[in-house]
Formats: sequence, structure tokens, C-alpha cells
Amino acid sequence: MQTQNYSNHVRWFPLFHFVVSPLLFVLLIWNAVRLYQVPSWDAAMNLVFVFTVILVALAARMQALKAQDRVIRLEERLRYAALLSPELAAKASELPLSRVIALRFASDSELESLIAKVINKELATPKDIKLAIKDWRGDFVRV
Repeated sequence: MQTQNYSNHVRWFPLFHFVVSPLLFVLLIWNAVRLYQVPSWDAAMNLVFVFTVILVALAARMQALKAQDRVIRLEERLRYAALLSPELAAKASELPLSRVIALRFASDSELESLIAKVINKELATPKDIKLAIKDWRGDFVRV
């Protein structure tokens, strides 16, 4: 596997991002044009149907990401308990989810110092956290 870092850590799900989404948006535009060209209840219902399918696809994607976020939070809490002092692990477990998700890329050796910087507000955003990571711990199983 390729080494992961800040510049290449974004995960694309090809079926969703490069097939389903573009096709749905083409269908949406096509049906909107058809409704404009030949206004009818059938054309309107086709447009509503395509819009509904887009919403279902987005909802499915968001649910998968939310479930993944919950798993990441649990994994990181277990990691904190194994690697950090109980006090620091408790503070780290109270961090906002976006920061916990960013910290998951930190190697075990730099986790404690990065968490201390996050708690002390030296690293304020997930992007700041990811850019501060020197020894990147790749996540190759995301959806």
C-alpha cells in the first residue's frame, strides 16, 4: 500500500463518487431540461423522482460516514486508554469528534504531544492537527 499523508489521505469511493453521483446529476439536469421544454405532470414527477433518488443516495452516504465516525471515536478511546495516562485519556475523550477523527492519523509515538497541543488550543482545527502530524498512521479501510 502507498504511504498515506495529508496530501493523499482523502478517500474516494469510486462507485459512489465517480459513477452514481455523476449519473444522478446528469439525470437531474436532463429531467429539468425536459420539464422546461415540454411541461407536463409526468415530466415534473420524473424530476421529483430523480431528486428523491439523489436524496436517498446522499442519506445513505451520510449514514455510512456517521457509523464510521462512531467506530473511529470508539477505536480512539480504546487507543487513548492504552497509550495515555488516565487523566489525559479522559480529556482526549472529551475532544470534539472532528479533532478525534483528525488525531487518528497520528502515530502512537506522537499522539500524546499532539493531544496536549489540541487541549492547549495550539492546534485548533482538524486541518491544523493533520498538518502537524510527522509520522502519519494510514487509514486504508474507510468508505
